[in-house]
Amino acid sequence: MVTTLSRRSVIGAAGLLGLGPLSACGIAPAYVPAERRSVPDRSESDASLVFSNWTQYIDVEEGSGKRPTLEEFTERTGIEVEYSEDINDNDEFFGKISPVLAQGGAPGRDLMVISDWMAARYVALGWVQSLDRANLPNVTRHLDPQLSRPAFDPERAHSVPWQSGITGIAYNRKALGREIRSTADLWAPDLKGRVTLFAGMDEALGLLMLAQGADISAFTADDAYRAMARVQKLVDGRHIRRFTGNDYTSDLASGAAVACQAYSGDAIQLKAENPDIEFVVPEEGGELWAESLMVPDRALHKRNAELLIDHYYQPEVAAELAAFVQYICPVPAARDVLAGSSDEETAALAEEPLIFPTDEMRARLHTMRDVTSAERPGFHQVWGQVAGV
Repeated sequence: MVTTLSRRSVIGAAGLLGLGPLSACGIAPAYVPAERRSVPDRSESDASLVFSNWTQYIDVEEGSGKRPTLEEFTERTGIEVEYSEDINDNDEFFGKISPVLAQGGAPGRDLMVISDWMAARYVALGWVQSLDRANLPNVTRHLDPQLSRPAFDPERAHSVPWQSGITGIAYNRKALGREIRSTADLWAPDLKGRVTLFAGMDEALGLLMLAQGADISAFTADDAYRAMARVQKLVDGRHIRRFTGNDYTSDLASGAAVACQAYSGDAIQLKAENPDIEFVVPEEGGELWAESLMVPDRALHKRNAELLIDHYYQPEVAAELAAFVQYICPVPAARDVLAGSSDEETAALAEEPLIFPTDEMRARLHTMRDVTSAERPGFHQVWGQVAGV
């Protein structure tokens, strides 16, 4: 089971102070124009590619350690994949690769998976290449429409979702003794000192603005500051137990917290370990996010990378991956594949709304627009004071 939080909520000190990793390293961010982003593609003469991903974010065969969906790609195309689990945190990886991309160097990889809020920076800086849609027929045919037009890449010209998830609320219903239906329910007096929120601003803010009726696809700076001011009052009143990183799941599991901001990708495992744990998309809405595949500038095997992206948009392959990682699948057609499985547990995944959201749940999911470079320093300064980070 993948732990989403290890990818989405560990924010470096430089980022929290409003400094991008480039400025922290003394290197000025450099926009790369389109004509300088590519090099002659070696895909025809070199049947290989290098794929950077997060840890535990792909199907693995127990015992052998093989990755079946990658093996299938190589068998079908003859293209060998050098797979590296070298992404542990968005800011850390950005800091590692940004000096190379800013200076027009070779990135050493052809494909990488980046959380969409961070992917916006790569697109804005011109550090990723436009994808050739002729190599992506399955993406065109099967991409979930609700993930097809993010604010940072409205035509999905530079990115394709790998997996997706929801920011909502997890809580121990037995310990609380009632249901939670909205984010405002977290502020009830009986939850004083028993609630945790995400420490990362990019992870926490969307749900908090939705709770105040904001349209997070087009929120204003006032919307953001209003949400932060509300949390500051809760902090002052000692209502918030703490702001968490990777350990929010342990707080909930141990009973140290009764309710918290949470990710849908963790909720399936939490509930499997404790049936009293519930995950809810608040009545006013939850945040839908994705982590996306992108081809960095000057990648040597762009076409091969695009063929691999398209491989994962075959419903049969998407179903195989979804059954293992159990995040929201960006290929709705994979649901029918799982439903037709002869294995009862696998078939049951087709009815899991945290992998294939129901229409009713989808109606309450919203995608947050990017925090602009002009807004980020001010937001981070205030959020750092609120969250104490």
